[in-house]
Amino acid sequence: MKTKKPSKIIRTDKWTLNPTAEQRVQLGKTVQVYRRLCRHLVGIVFMHWPDLGRLSNQELVPAVERLIHKTAQTPNPKYGLLDATFHKFPSYYRRAAIMFAAGQVSSYMTRYWDWQGGQSRRRKNAKPPRLNAAAGCYPALYKGQCYKLHGYDKVEVKVFMGSDWVWTTVQITGLRNRHEVAGNMMLSPYLIFNGKACHLSVPFHCTPAKRYPDGNVTAVDMGINTTATVAVVTHDGTVIHREFIHPGRDIDRRDKRLKSVSMRASKTMGKGGKLHKGFCTNTYRKCRNINQQISHIVSKRVVQIAAEFNSEAIVFENLKGWKATGGRRRSNLRQRFHGWLKASIRDYTEMKWQEVGGKVIDIVAAYTSKLAYDGSGIVRRDKKNYALAKFPSGKRYNCNLNGAQNIAARGILQLTRRKDSEGRSSKRSGRSLRSWACLCDLWTQDSSRLA
Repeated sequence: MKTKKPSKIIRTDKWTLNPTAEQRVQLGKTVQVYRRLCRHLVGIVFMHWPDLGRLSNQELVPAVERLIHKTAQTPNPKYGLLDATFHKFPSYYRRAAIMFAAGQVSSYMTRYWDWQGGQSRRRKNAKPPRLNAAAGCYPALYKGQCYKLHGYDKVEVKVFMGSDWVWTTVQITGLRNRHEVAGNMMLSPYLIFNGKACHLSVPFHCTPAKRYPDGNVTAVDMGINTTATVAVVTHDGTVIHREFIHPGRDIDRRDKRLKSVSMRASKTMGKGGKLHKGFCTNTYRKCRNINQQISHIVSKRVVQIAAEFNSEAIVFENLKGWKATGGRRRSNLRQRFHGWLKASIRDYTEMKWQEVGGKVIDIVAAYTSKLAYDGSGIVRRDKKNYALAKFPSGKRYNCNLNGAQNIAARGILQLTRRKDSEGRSSKRSGRSLRSWACLCDLWTQDSSRLA
C-alpha cells in the first residue's frame, strides 16, 4: 500500500498566557462580542448563499462586507444596522468572522444536500441537519492588526473594552519549540479563552528539510501484552536495534479506573435495570485522556528511535478494520482488546515523523507473527506465556519481536519495489509460492546478490 506525501503539513502549538484579572475580563468580552457578530453573520450569509456560494474566498469577504459595512463605495448597505450595532469593530476581526460564518453555512449546505439525497440517512425517519449559528468559535488574530508579538515573552492583543478597542500586553508563560525550526512558518493564531483555558493556538506551516536516510527501517509491532515492539533492520536483514515500549504505570491507572466502573454499575442497578445516561462520564473522560497520553508517549519514543538510526521509513501493520475474535464477552481479554491503541499510536507516529520529513508505510498484517523470521515455518505459542513462541527448529523467541522483524522485512521489500519477492519459495521453510515475506528473504536476496 503506497502512501502519499502530504502537500502541506500544519501543526499547532499552544502558547499559554497569564493575563491579569482586568485582562481576563477584557479577553472574555472580546470573545463574547466576536461570537455575537458570528451569529448575525451566519444568518446573513445563509440568506445570500445562492450568490455567495459561487464565489472564491478572495471574492466572498468583500461581497459580504458590501452587505454589512458602510464605506464610500457602499453608503447604504443592506444590513447597515449591523455595522451600527458593532461600532468600531476592527476590520480584520470582522473578516475572520465572515470566513467562519461562510464555513458554517457551507458545511450545513453540504450536509443538507447529502441528507436530502439519502447519502447520510441511516434510517428513513432521520431528521435533517441543523444550522448551528451559536458555535463556540474563537477569534483569529492577524499579525499587525489584531496582535503584535514582542519576542516570545509578551504578546500585544487588541481587546474590547465595552465601548472601544484597545491594545493590551499579555505575558506568555509557556510555549513549545516549533517557532525555533528554520523551515516553519507561523500562521495566524487563535485566541482561546474560556473558564478553564487562556492561551494562543498557534498553527505552523512545517517545511521539513530534505533527508538523507541510511539503509534501514524502523518496524513497529502493536501488541496486547506489550504496547509496541520496535526493531530497526537494515536492507541486508541485519537487526541493529530492538526495544519494547510499554508504559505500564499509565496502563494500570487506566485499567484501575475502568474496573471501578463495573463495581459502581453493579451497586447502582443491582441484578437488573438500566444505567442512567452519562453514568461515570468523568471516569470515561479521564480514561480517554490517559489513552491519549499513552499514545503520545509510545509514538514519541518510536520517532526518537527512527531519528536516532536515521531510518528510511517507519513500518506498521495495516490493521484498519481489524476486529477482535478472541475472548469471551465481558472478559478481561475482550476489555484489553477494547483498550488497544493501535490506530491512535500509528496516527500520532505519522504526524510526528512527517514533521521531520519521514514517511510511514503500511504492510499486509497476515502471518507477520505466525511465521518464524528464520524461515523455519509456523510458530507455536506457549500455553503459559502467550508472548513466547517456539519455532519448528526448536528455538524459543519473543513473538512480538519476531513479528516486528517480519514487518521490517516486508517494509524493506516494499520500499525496494521487489514485488516478486512474495512469490518466491524457500527450501529451508518449505513455504508455498504465495507465502508472505519474512526476515530470511532479505538474507537470501543479499547472499544471491553477493554470489
